[in-house]
Amino acid sequence: MSLDTFADQDEVRILAPTGVCGSGFSQDSFELALGQRPHFIGCDAGSTDPGPEYLGTGRTAFPPEAIRRDLRLMLLGARRLGVPLLIGSCGTAGADSQVDLVRAMVLEIAREEKLSFTLATIRSEQPAQLLRQRLHEGRIRPLDPAPHFDEAVIDRSAHIVGMMGAEPFIGALEAGADVVLAGRASDTAIFASVPLMRGFPAGLAWHAAKILECGAAAVVNRKSPDCMFVWLRRDHFLVQAPDPQLRCTPQSIASHALYENADPFRLVECSGTLDLTGSHYEAVDERTVRVSGSSFEDADQYTVKLEGAQLAGYQSILIGSVRDPFILRQLDDWLERLREKIAARVRMVFGDRIEGQWQLGIRVYGRDGTMGPLEPVKDAHPHEVALVFELTAHTQDIARSLAGITRHQALHLPIPEWSGLITAVALPYNALDRGPVYRFNMNHVVVPDDPHEMFPMRIERVQEAAV
Repeated sequence: MSLDTFADQDEVRILAPTGVCGSGFSQDSFELALGQRPHFIGCDAGSTDPGPEYLGTGRTAFPPEAIRRDLRLMLLGARRLGVPLLIGSCGTAGADSQVDLVRAMVLEIAREEKLSFTLATIRSEQPAQLLRQRLHEGRIRPLDPAPHFDEAVIDRSAHIVGMMGAEPFIGALEAGADVVLAGRASDTAIFASVPLMRGFPAGLAWHAAKILECGAAAVVNRKSPDCMFVWLRRDHFLVQAPDPQLRCTPQSIASHALYENADPFRLVECSGTLDLTGSHYEAVDERTVRVSGSSFEDADQYTVKLEGAQLAGYQSILIGSVRDPFILRQLDDWLERLREKIAARVRMVFGDRIEGQWQLGIRVYGRDGTMGPLEPVKDAHPHEVALVFELTAHTQDIARSLAGITRHQALHLPIPEWSGLITAVALPYNALDRGPVYRFNMNHVVVPDDPHEMFPMRIERVQEAAV
């Protein structure tokens, strides 16, 4: 990419085709957006929303076929216009193997479509040795809340990634990249990078990026994942969804700051904090909103958030339902007695061989299965509930055995109102083996020497005849 693309410009036009690569978007909307001549196309490709499995295993949350479809359209659109394509958090978690997977897809598409471009690949997976060094230097710090963190946590982690800011994207563009495939990245950093590189106000750049990173999520009448477009100027930006049936309003754009944030006015990034207390939202027409007044406070110290996942064990699950009104009236007591019966039976079968090495989780759907103790409706009287039993142990065989014990105990646990044998739970399936399960094990930041050191970059030329 030539840096002259943005020389002496008072506007940067930005296209976000969708909120996450693989979730899809309308090709018609995308073509309308390309007609607005964006200066670059950006797309987030990952999240911690699907849980720790994808960082732990290296698999992708979306099917590879879905990711490839979105990548193909974005790559062809960017090359047609001759503008950069920036992808962050490749493959869901941004682990090295996931970045490699997305790179292979891009090379395959380039081969099929006879494309030539300069490709930058930025990695975010962190070597254990570097993290141990930073820990000893006192440069790894907890966020709130944070679990215990030490060298053993580093060693137990299947993968640890750092969440890069805008600087590695800027470095790739300054090195001449046309396509940037990055590991784990701040969603907003993808879209803030070019405006920051061109000297636009940081507050407006980061605020526009916050809206763009979710695609058309900030419209009033969202139907499905789709495109969002921003015209960023020196003192404001305009935001609009290319689909003429979608509307942005001041309320829909302002309320997007509530999404994934504890504080809707202050949003923390590696390099500082976006402050929306002075932001102003104005309807330009029935589909477009003008935003101004956003500011950015530089951090005293640059930090990079760490994300790690470790093996929690192997799991088998049971799914059943209870409709008996006698049991439902005393469900908490019945579940507590069931836990005691299961624990006693496990001790009878295994002795002390697995003491402290197994777990039983029970989710009650129809009452508080979604929110657990946070459920505000405390006096509901459902006519039936679904029970999900999760048995986790250090081997799959033991987890399956525990599920068998749980199944039998749950089937016939008596209640005081009934003296004979009962069948308490309807179980449509026998135990289902989930295999290995993972958990997040850190909520910490590290202080790097500079914003680039944790994110090595590779530049390569993809030639039509060589790909």
